[in-house]
Amino acid sequence: MPHLENTVLCRESQVSTLQSLFGERHHFSFPSIFIYGHTASGKTYVTQTLLKTSELPHVFVNCVECFTIRLLLEQILNKLTHYSSEDDCSTQMSCDTFNDFVRLFKQVTNVEGLKDQTVYIVLDKAEYLRDMEANLLPGFLRLQELTDRNVTVLFLSEIVWEKFRPNAGCFEPFVLYFPDYSIGNLQKILSHDHPPEHSADFYAAYINILLGVFYTVCRDLKELRHLAVLNFPKYCEPVVKGEASERDTRKLWRNIEPHLKKAMQTVYLREISSSQWEKIQKDDIDPGQLKGLSAYTHVELPYYSKFILIAAYLASYNPTRTDKRFFLKHHGKIKKTNFLKKHEKTSNHLLGPKSFPLDRLLAILYSIVDSRVAPTANIFSQITSLVTLQLLALVGHDDQLDGPKYKCTVSLDFIRAIARTVNFDIIKYLYDFL
Repeated sequence: MPHLENTVLCRESQVSTLQSLFGERHHFSFPSIFIYGHTASGKTYVTQTLLKTSELPHVFVNCVECFTIRLLLEQILNKLTHYSSEDDCSTQMSCDTFNDFVRLFKQVTNVEGLKDQTVYIVLDKAEYLRDMEANLLPGFLRLQELTDRNVTVLFLSEIVWEKFRPNAGCFEPFVLYFPDYSIGNLQKILSHDHPPEHSADFYAAYINILLGVFYTVCRDLKELRHLAVLNFPKYCEPVVKGEASERDTRKLWRNIEPHLKKAMQTVYLREISSSQWEKIQKDDIDPGQLKGLSAYTHVELPYYSKFILIAAYLASYNPTRTDKRFFLKHHGKIKKTNFLKKHEKTSNHLLGPKSFPLDRLLAILYSIVDSRVAPTANIFSQITSLVTLQLLALVGHDDQLDGPKYKCTVSLDFIRAIARTVNFDIIKYLYDFL
């Protein structure tokens, strides 16, 4: 179909296979089809577009939203009810088990609009079905046989069929693989989105530059599309100002290169919103200076847990002999020549975190916290919570006779962000920054 060729790009083989499987509207199709591929490989988009364009009766359900068997089965039945009845205020169906679903499905599809054509049930994020009842997946695989209706179930997943197959065996679906888009495919798809105020060649040249920078680290179509929209105003800025023409690619590249390098640091992270990123590009500020939606501020910890983490970081990256200098108020005179690193050529941060005993952690904690902290069960439970969150790592076995040892696993940027929330200047207490 001409319309389908213009909307679904670089997936001609998969569309052709699905059209062959679907056949005519009144034909019995394959009972179950399993479609898999990496994220942003076009599985959902191709399936939805094909069903809508062909005007085939279908129900689309996301298994993340329908996280229980009841929600899933009721969603399918209620969508089919709305599909078949002209009255929008039809009653909501209740369904608790798969046996009830089979019985109610027969009733719903026994109407004039659905009786003589194939009904398609699309289950997106189908890997979540494995966490539900054991009979659900085998039941959907042979729903056509159980209901004696013309129905096809399509499973969309990011993992292979072998991870689904039950140990007891089941009906094997038709398996269809969606490979990742090649760089040529991405160029064609992204160039198709060019804004009307600019020529297609100009936007294609921009996409070529974008892929040249990001393709090695990111091949996710959604992420690349987001980056393309976000950075395009900066790319065409010299053209808008009249400083360069659309064919002056060298000048346009020099203008966009530093901004693409900044964007490279935050691929996938979404540390700042799109509006904040546009502000950075407009005002030429450093992304590190912009606070608000940084990923580091999303870690919410109790007040004393923050100080425990800071104390753990100091214990991991400061030599034991420096504790007296940093944390003892009346440590007397210490000769600078003896204290400063004489023979150490490598930074402790390059060597990585060292393990430390619990006693040392608590001693540093009592030193850096202004108020008096009693060594209660609450403090010890917070240390255990930090280990569970993988911000601290337990070294060795927890049943050691000489007490447990820990390591701090967070980065310097992370701990500086945490220290900033409690107004603690951690750099003053780090041996490497003397």
